[in-house]
Amino acid sequence: MRTKCHLHGKLIERSHTLLSKAGGRFPPKCIGEMVQIPFPGSVFRSIKNTEQETGVKLAICETLNNIISLFGNGDLPEEYDSTMLDEFQHIIFRLVNETSRCTMDIKVKSEARIDIADRKKLLRQYFKKMAAVLQQKSFSFCAWEIVRKEIIHTLRFILDHASDSLFWLNRT
Repeated sequence: MRTKCHLHGKLIERSHTLLSKAGGRFPPKCIGEMVQIPFPGSVFRSIKNTEQETGVKLAICETLNNIISLFGNGDLPEEYDSTMLDEFQHIIFRLVNETSRCTMDIKVKSEARIDIADRKKLLRQYFKKMAAVLQQKSFSFCAWEIVRKEIIHTLRFILDHASDSLFWLNRT
């Protein structure tokens, strides 16, 4: 019997809130260091067919995996609220663990594989640019702020534009 994959919307919403509050507002001292990282919003959109919906779910899973990779990539700033950051990371790990088991079993038609591969490629490029910012700026506070800002934007975009692909328990 196949397992139903659930990307829990409330957990993604909570992770967005935690990361937003963990560092507060974007600091004025970092504005001069801002870097343009084009956001691949198209990876989270579908035309409401099963293959595209699967592509969106897998894109969200890929995003969560990339977030884990970034946060394992260096020391995090002391300026962040460590309790909130720990809870954020715990939620992301939980989401990845819960979904990774069942996403491996997803069967897709051959034409959908191209769509999924394109989505993954765009996401890898996006997160690779964030990792490069961290490395180029020696994992400085401002580098982490740029990355945190991007991840907050990504999570908000998922909540606003791909919420139909998420599982909402008792959504009002």
